[in-house]
Parts: sequence; structure tokens; C-alpha cells
Amino acid sequence: MRYTLAVGFTFICCAGLAQAAGPEVSVTDGRILGSEHQGVDAFKGIPFAAPPVGALRWQPPQPVTAWQGVRPAKHYGKDCLQEPFPGDAAPLGVGFSEDCLTLNVWRPANASGKLPVMVWIYGGGFVNGGSSPAVYAGDAFARQGVVFVSFNYRVGRFGFFAHPALANDPLRGNYGLMDQLAALKWVKNNIANFNGDPDNVTLFGESAGGFSVNSLLTSQEAAGLFQKAIIQSGSGRHNIVPHQNWQQAEKAGLTFAAKHGINGNDGKALEALRQLPANEVVSGLNMATMQSPDYSGPMIDGRIITAEPHELYSKGTFNKVPLMIGANDADIGFAPQVTTQEQALAPFAADLRGKVDQAYRDMSPQQTANAIASDSFMVEPARYMARVWSDNQLPVWQYRFGYVAQALSDQTSGAQHASEIPYVFNTLTARYADTVKPQDQTVAAQLNQYWVNFARHSQPNAQNLPEWRAFNRQADNLLLIPAAGAQQTQTLRDPWQERLDLVETLVKE
Repeated sequence: MRYTLAVGFTFICCAGLAQAAGPEVSVTDGRILGSEHQGVDAFKGIPFAAPPVGALRWQPPQPVTAWQGVRPAKHYGKDCLQEPFPGDAAPLGVGFSEDCLTLNVWRPANASGKLPVMVWIYGGGFVNGGSSPAVYAGDAFARQGVVFVSFNYRVGRFGFFAHPALANDPLRGNYGLMDQLAALKWVKNNIANFNGDPDNVTLFGESAGGFSVNSLLTSQEAAGLFQKAIIQSGSGRHNIVPHQNWQQAEKAGLTFAAKHGINGNDGKALEALRQLPANEVVSGLNMATMQSPDYSGPMIDGRIITAEPHELYSKGTFNKVPLMIGANDADIGFAPQVTTQEQALAPFAADLRGKVDQAYRDMSPQQTANAIASDSFMVEPARYMARVWSDNQLPVWQYRFGYVAQALSDQTSGAQHASEIPYVFNTLTARYADTVKPQDQTVAAQLNQYWVNFARHSQPNAQNLPEWRAFNRQADNLLLIPAAGAQQTQTLRDPWQERLDLVETLVKE
């Protein structure tokens, strides 16, 4: 009897331990088991679409096959197949696969009620990137009472591919954007089970993720899937490949096929393309090699992307939600190499070059060219979008990030592209390890709080933060997060107003 009691007690204890192994949640396709750490529940590697392999390569995402029992959700799924980019600020670390359509959810442990939801779209030029980097972890958001979601979407030729055999498909070409829509629909259907509010979803992204937010803001396919948006260095006037239509993208697809000995426009050619080994589809494509005649990137497909963003914004044809938008003060711009100031000023009309020279004073010729390119690609388009929102009587807040980590302050004169991300996520140690200084951490706490406030209240302000006034065209104002740090963060008239007005003369619609 003593033995029986001992066995029974052991069984009960083991059962209790199994139940205590982590938080369980039911989703559409079955139950999942996550993990808990320091007050945060995390559920990783949850499939939101069927593996896009074999006959599903270059098809819209398809439903997941339901599973029996409890599926472990403690580790990231593989990032989407790609050629890694050396020097990536958010290096990927879980391996790659064509089978990659998974997402991740963080929430406060013991969450209750309906919490605001934030959904992140990573950057990487649409050829690189994934949800696994530690810098994108959602713990800090969850500790602030947010349900945070990140997900993978197909990149490179897996995500953006056109071919005559696909031309008549109802949804075609922009498979990576289709994945984003599928992830948002999953959130709509499932996030309440994580104590998230499906009617209070903030969509945000950086670089290609910001371009994606623009595409979803201007797509009726995304209507109702999010209620707020944040664009970090995501331009706003043009698609990432301006004016690229289906026919141009088809040429890239045919060029790629011909390189692999596949000719023809019919289903037989498409079947041969789908049988190519996945690494041959990648074929070395990344941010360093993406300017290639056999790769298109996103295109005007007629359904998800129907025009250039500025065309739709100018007509008022977009999803009208509150917006936060901005760029960094040394953002990306693809400047030409120059040796003289005359070469740097060459894009401008001759009668404006004196004013431009004055607006970009105290810079070397190459610095001038870099600043003009950055302003044209990222900074002025952010102001343009703030103006569109303001003109449509929609709430909008503009920022400019200029802070540089203390460990790098003697190596760089401005905030580079993507450098705001670990501050927004409050994941500085993932980026800078043990070199993080208290003043760095103060900036991170400040930015993370602004982003959380916006998700929770549809505006970023709180009593403990410097006031961030909504954008007004006449005031031409923004929140500046300067090199001097959090104590000097303030709303002010754009100090670059003159140079952005000049850059606006370069706009070619």
C-alpha cells in the first residue's frame, strides 16, 4: 500500500510538473505549449500557413493542417531561405528553410483582459531578414502590457517572382506580402486567446518592413486587419522599386528561368522552376546582389499593390488609421561617389545650387551627396506622409532619431539606418552586449514607452515623457531624439526644413 501511494504521488507530481512546464494556449489549428521567463510568456514557431514548398512554391499561403495533442512552441521556426548579408545589424541565428511560415507571440505572464497588440515586420530589402534575431525579441513590450507578434515572410525570389505561367492567378507575384496578410489574419482570428485585443492592433516595421506597412496601408486587402501604423525608415512616396509593373517583373522571372535552362511560358516551365533545388532559387541573392536582372522585388500586381503609394495617398485611397513615422539623421540613401561639391549638387536645378550648398554647409562633398540621398530616400518622404495624414485630418506624429550608442559615438557622426531598432525594442544588450551605458538605456526606455503608449492609447504621450506634439503642416514639427540623449528629446520645428524643401524639388512622380 505504501508503494502504491508512493507511485500515485509520483504520478500526480509528474502530471503537475508537465502542466507547469509552460503556458498552454489553443489556436485555430490545435494547442501549443510555450515558455515563461521573468514574467513573460513566449510562444515561438507557431505555423500560420502551410509549408510553401513543392506545388505551393509561388502560391498564396495555404491553411495549416491541424495537429493533435499539444505542439511545443518554445523555439523559433527556421527563417525564410536566403543568402545571409555580411554585417547585418540583426543577424539570423536559427538556420534557414523554404518551410518558414511561422510566427511568435509574447505576452505578460498571467495576462488578463484585452491587451493592445503590436505586430512587427522586419526589414532586409525584401531579400534578407527574419523574426529570430534577439534584437527583435518582444519581452520588453510584453512587460509593458502589450501582446507582441512577429512573423516570417518569404523573401527574395521565393517571396517576389513573376512568370507568364502565373499571370492569370488571382493573387500573383508578391507572395511575401501575401504572407504578411495571412499573418495579420491569423492575429485577427487567434490573438484574443493570448489576451490580445483583435480590434487594437498596431502594425509596425522598419526599412523593407516600413515599405510593407505602406503597401498594406494602401491595399484594400488589408482593410480592418490593423488599427494603427508605425513606419520606421520606410520611405512613403514610392514602392521600393519605383513603377515596376507585372510585365517588367515577368522579364526578370524569364531571365532567371533561362539561366537555369528553363524556357517557355506555360505550366511545364513553371513545374520545372518549382522543381529547382531551393538553394538554386536563392542563387546568392542578398542585399549586396539584389540589383540583378533576374530578380524583380515587389511589383504592381493589380491586387495588393495597385499603384505607387503617393498616387493612392494623393487620392485619399488608403486605410485611414493613426500613424507614427520617421527616419534617422544618417539614414540610407545610395549616394553616388563624388569628389567635388559641384558633383554633389548636380541633381538640383542650377538656380538652386547656391541655396543647396548653404543648406548642406560644413560637409565634405561626399557627406553632402550622402545627406541629399538620405533625405531623398527616407527623410523627406516621411515628412510627405506626415503632411498627407495631417491634410486628411488624421492623427500623425513624426520623429527623427539622431542618437548614437556611447560605444560608437567617436566612430560615427549620425544615427545609421536601422540603428533605432534596439532602442524601440529596448533590446540594447542584444546589439551592443556589455558596452551599453546608462544614457543608452535611458533612450531605449523612452522610445519603447512612446511606442507602447501609441499602441495602447492611439497617441504616444505620457506625463513622464517629453511632450510629442502631433504633426501640423504649418508648424512643420517633429520629435527629435538627438545625439545628446533622452534629456534633450523635444518637439521642435524641423531644423532641416530648408534642405527638405529643396529636396522636394527633386521629386519625380
